Amino acid sequence: MAPIAVGDVVPEGTISFFDENDQLQSASVHTLAAGKKVILFGVPGAFTPTCSMQHVPGFIEKAEELKSKGVDEIICFSVNDPFVMKAWGKTYPENKHVKFVADGSGEYTQLLGLELDLKDKGLGVRSRRFALLLDNLKVTVANVESGGEFTVSSADDILKAL
Repeated sequence: MAPIAVGDVVPEGTISFFDENDQLQSASVHTLAAGKKVILFGVPGAFTPTCSMQHVPGFIEKAEELKSKGVDEIICFSVNDPFVMKAWGKTYPENKHVKFVADGSGEYTQLLGLELDLKDKGLGVRSRRFALLLDNLKVTVANVESGGEFTVSSADDILKAL
């Protein structure tokens, strides 16, 4: 499948996360993003160096600025289980706006066409690093990295696009 691109409508699919009451939820991506301006940024793995020290902190640090430019939701997405994503999110006590969600089986990643085969590194099939800006489910910015790079999908890159 071709990777998601500008002009596409994000596919319907289900992701999992823990809500503010610490209850495990499964939700439709369309339900979470319909009628909203949403940043969906994906990382190859929770607790991995680039993801943990650069990608996620950038969105946490810039969250207020992103929201001031009309962003309703900022969602961090990874092919991990929801328990791992919950634990990872708790390592950022300063976080007030980034929601950590799981694509445990990688099915939604596949629908997006953004799989990254890391079997040779013992990580299985993960998500490529990316940042999408959605406006009422339509992709208006699609910054997708090659391999393990981190050059186009930062919070600053999304701010420039806004």
